[in-house]
Parts: sequence; structure tokens; C-alpha cells
Amino acid sequence: MTFMTENSALLSPAAYVEAVTTAVAASAAYYGDGTTPLGDDEYDGLLRAIAAYEEAHPDEVLAESPTGKVAGGAAQGDVPHSVPMLSLDNVFDADELAEWAAGLERRLGRPVAAWCVEPKLDGLAIAARYRGGRLVQVLTRGDGLAGEDITHAADAVLGLPPVLTEPIDVELRGEVLLTTAQFEEANRIRLAHEATPFAHPRSGAAGTLRAKDRPYRIELTFFAYSAIGLDDLGHVALLERLAALGANTAASTAAAPMRCETVEQVQERIDVIAGLRTELPFGIDGVVVKADTAEDQRQAGNGSRAPRWAVARKLAAEHKVTRLLAVEWNVGRTGIIAPRAVLEPVVIDGVTVTYATLHNPSDITRRGLMIGDQVFVYRAGDVIPRVEAPLADQRTGAESPIVFPEACPRCGDAIDTSEQRWRCVRGRSCQAVASVIYAAGRDQLDIEGLGGTRAIQLVEAGLVKDIADLFTLTREQLLGLERMGETSTTNLLAAIETARGAALSRVFCALGVRGTGRTMSRRIAAHFGSMAAIRAADADTLAGVDGIGTEKARVIAAELLELAPLLDRLQAQQVGTQVTEPQKPAADASDGEDDSAGGPLAGQAVVVTGSMTGPLAVLSRNEMNELIERAGGKASSSVSKRTTLVVAGEKAGSKRTKAEELGIRILDPEEFAALVAGLLPTT
Repeated sequence: MTFMTENSALLSPAAYVEAVTTAVAASAAYYGDGTTPLGDDEYDGLLRAIAAYEEAHPDEVLAESPTGKVAGGAAQGDVPHSVPMLSLDNVFDADELAEWAAGLERRLGRPVAAWCVEPKLDGLAIAARYRGGRLVQVLTRGDGLAGEDITHAADAVLGLPPVLTEPIDVELRGEVLLTTAQFEEANRIRLAHEATPFAHPRSGAAGTLRAKDRPYRIELTFFAYSAIGLDDLGHVALLERLAALGANTAASTAAAPMRCETVEQVQERIDVIAGLRTELPFGIDGVVVKADTAEDQRQAGNGSRAPRWAVARKLAAEHKVTRLLAVEWNVGRTGIIAPRAVLEPVVIDGVTVTYATLHNPSDITRRGLMIGDQVFVYRAGDVIPRVEAPLADQRTGAESPIVFPEACPRCGDAIDTSEQRWRCVRGRSCQAVASVIYAAGRDQLDIEGLGGTRAIQLVEAGLVKDIADLFTLTREQLLGLERMGETSTTNLLAAIETARGAALSRVFCALGVRGTGRTMSRRIAAHFGSMAAIRAADADTLAGVDGIGTEKARVIAAELLELAPLLDRLQAQQVGTQVTEPQKPAADASDGEDDSAGGPLAGQAVVVTGSMTGPLAVLSRNEMNELIERAGGKASSSVSKRTTLVVAGEKAGSKRTKAEELGIRILDPEEFAALVAGLLPTT
């Protein structure tokens, strides 16, 4: 049944009863193991529709209705809380927030002294009791009056200190969650133990906190946001006190809690945190706005379910539930056969998602996915959406197994299934056209005139099987192709000859080695200095390159072994050998850093964001990164505490905001161009 979930829409009496039943079941799953059949947006919409019906029909309110109850009335516990643990009321847009703030000020009879704005963490609320500074008990929120004892899980929760810095009696309250990295690691561990992967971070946190006697350990993270026993402190001051006691707080993140004087400033801070959402190392489902001072909080008081001095400004969900309709098998340019989920269209954070990543065949098997399954789909920023796990308890019996290909979907040849990622036995030869188009691209060999149509001609005519064949093409061969005249042939041959002397990093990038990209290709070229040295590198040697770990080094070494005949042919044709790059000096063992390289950006970690103007406007982002590294710096795509310089162009957005918060030096494009003027390409 489809429910009307707009705030102004009312359910029919029958639909109201079914909506309550659905919401209660979803709440029980959400506050149980987190495997709710509804996404956040659907659940919030359902609650609003129920509340609207009950407001219009107060005599028909069901006793089991989730409205006005902590955790929707679904959670329970057997250990009483010292002070009730309440939920938060929600608002869904700027107008509703302004209306809520005005209502609070009417209740106080005066303006709120100050506000605090902080991220709403998407985890489980807990209470941690300390006696004499030592952790003695940890409880879930439960129904707000009593919670479940989960002290057994405390040693796996980072940021929840076993001993405080002071020997005091206090109860810390906060959120336990799986960070993005912890979530990925948790599912890796669970799959290794043949356990079902978590559908999303919240279900993982819920399941982990309640689990006992597992043969493996999963780490979580605690963020404190409140305390019982530290009275008369404003909220910002309280968070500082909690951090001083040794507890982790959101103050250590880019979305740190901030004190605001006006509702306008509150709205601005909400926009900033929402913009940072995709860059945070953990999930948030909203932003919490609180009256900051203890006096305002006392005077406003609490309701039966939520405090009157705080509210959650909900954000659009980043994960949704939808149906898996089919699986497509696509062959990449290196021969990798990648499964892709075809989904019933679903809008996630304003984007309609119809396809999602399915990792690899063995992952599909371990996750137990079936065609027709209801699945959780996760999307963060510009990251490709991915299917996390099926909702097995929602199956109807109409689902069917996913059929794996028995031969390469593109060429029909055999499939190498020895690795987790299946691959056509023909490797790159299976997708020769894609490999040639990629190699000829602007950021690789930059061969003008060698686009998709021409690449297809060359491959179908049997003239080109790989990029080495490009450098053996003759005038007679090209003139024999359809629509290839004297001028086109001359221009293409000239472009290929120019590519013969391309920088080593570009030639290596053109190979499309798995585990590398443009930035890594530059690092490899700078580290080894010649194609011959790269050709001879083993896994241990490759692991010495900045950013290549042991596992990636193994993959790259295997690729280089496979590409050995191609590399030998390129070397014989003097491709990538005429222009070699200086070998990067070994790092100083005393500090592990290499600051010996010269240049105006020596030792700098640089992030470029926004649209470039002035002399930099003609450069692609890859060319900007090359410029940074020629100047002695290290290019990066994300702002962190290690970043030392941000080049912020027009519409720089959240990366500039994060840099400002971290106190990182910011230059506009013209200032940066002046700094590296001697290295800018001439026009």
C-alpha cells in the first residue's frame, strides 16, 4: 500500500491503521538491529502523515501509535536511567526551523541568549556511567526510561575512555556509530567469517553493540554530546569539558559544534554542515540546533518525549530502500567483468538512482543477493551508489537467483575466475578500442584526431591491438582507411610522433594499469625515473612509492608482468624513454618526509577546488595537479589537517569552508599563478 506522506495530506481511517502498524514494525527493526524496511525519508514521511491524521482525528488515536514516544515506542530496556533519555523533535526545512525557534522564544518570553549548532550523528544513543572516573556501566536509550546493559561492548568503542582524566562521578551521553572506514572494515571481517554483511552503518552499530560471544571484534566510535552531573554549563562549554575529561566529541571534526547569535547564523551553519556531509568520515542524518545556555534550557524544560530547547533539522537521506530488478555484466578496458545493479528508480539526496555498484561476483554470493530483493542503496556525494545488503526478511518467494556469466559477455571467450574480480582471459585485448581511446586522451598521450570512430576503424582493420601498435602505423595504412585523406593522415601521424616523446608519467598512465591513475602514475614516474626501472620493479620495490601499500603493490606488479611484452615494444619504439623524469630522492629517515625537492611548493600538500580563472583557466584539473607536483608539492583531492594550501576558484564550496575552519592558507587562482609563474605552460 502506498501512503500519503506529505505534511498536509491526511490518511484514510484504514490507511491510518496500516500506517501505524508499518511504522511500529519499522521502529522495532530500526531500534533493534537496524534492518528497517523503510529508508529515513520514508519513515519520517510516514510519521508526519500519522501525526497529521491524529491531529485531525484526536478521538481515533491508537494506543500503539509511535507519535509522542521515545524511539517510537519500539525500544525497551530493563535498567532504569538516572534521568530520562529523550529523543528530538524534527523540522524539515528552514521555515519550520524558524517557526520552532520563534515558538521557543515565545515560551521564554525573550530572545534565546545563544544557539549551538552541531551535526546529528547517525548512530545509537547510549549512556556511560562513571564512578570515581572509571567506566562502570553502558546502557542503550531503550524507551527513554530504561535501557539495555551493553557494558560488554565498551572495550570496542573508541572515544569512550575506560578512565576519565578526573576521578569524578558522571554519566556521559552520546552517540555510538561506525565511521565509514569502520563500516567497510566491519563488512570485510563479517564476510571473512561467512556472516551476512551489515546493510548500512547504523544497522552495523546496532548489531555490534548488542552482540555477545562473537569470534571477531568490530570497532565503533563514540561521540559525547551531553552529561548528567556537569550542571550549569552552556552546551558549547559542556562539550569542551567532556573533551577535557578524555571523551571524543564532534569538536574534533570539520562539522564542529558552533555557537551562533541569531537564527540567520544558525541557518548559515546548517548549510555549511550539510555541504560538508559528503566529506565527513561518518554519517549524519541532520543538524541539531540547541539553546546554548543552561538557563535557557532550564526555563524551556522538557516534554514527555523531547526537550523543548533542542530540535533536529533533518537532511535528505543518503541511503534508501529499493528493489533490485536485474544485474548487468560490463567489461572494462582492462578486461575486468564488473556486475552492475539495475534498480527500481529511487531518489537519494536529490538524485534519481537507477544503477549501483555490486563489487564482484564473490561479494554477491556472500551477501546472498537475489533478483527482486528489497535492498539498501547508499550514496555519498559524487560517489557511485552501491548496494549494501538485501532485506532478507522482506522476501516474498518471488525472488530469483542472480545468474553469473559462463563466458565473457563481450567477446564470448573464457573467464578467469581465480581472483575475486573476474576477468576475460583476453585481458585488454577484449576491449582494445576502449584501451586505445583512453590512451589517446588529453591527460594521457593527448593524440589529437584519435577519437572513438577512428579507434574503432584501426582495431577493426586489424592495424591496432594495443597502444604500441599506434607507433608502427604507416601513411599507406592510414590512407587505406575510409575518410582518411592526406591532411587527416599527416595530422594524425604528427600527433602520434609528438606522443612518442610524452612525459613518462603520461605514457605510464596511458597503459591503464590497475590500481593506478593520473596522480599515482606521476608518483611512480617520479620515483623510478624511467620506464626500464618501472619495468623491473617488483612488489616490494613498488610498495616504496608514496600511497602504494602492500596489497596495491602486488596488483601493480602482476599488471606489469602481464604488460611486459607491451612495455618491451614501447621501449624498442622509444616511447616514454626520450623524456624521463628525475628519480625522487629517498625520504629522510629521521622524519619520514621528503622536503628536499626544490620549487615554490616544496613540502606543501595542495588541494584545488572551484573553477580556475586567469592564467589557470586553460588548465584541466589533471594539468593543475601536474603543475603542483612540478613545483615540488603534493596534489590531493580532499582537505584535511595535513593540507597546507588550498587554491580556491569560483564556487569553491565546502572545501574552502573546511579550509577556513582548519585555518589552512587559501589562495585565489591569480595568487597561485603568481606563486608558480615560472612553471606555467606557455601559450
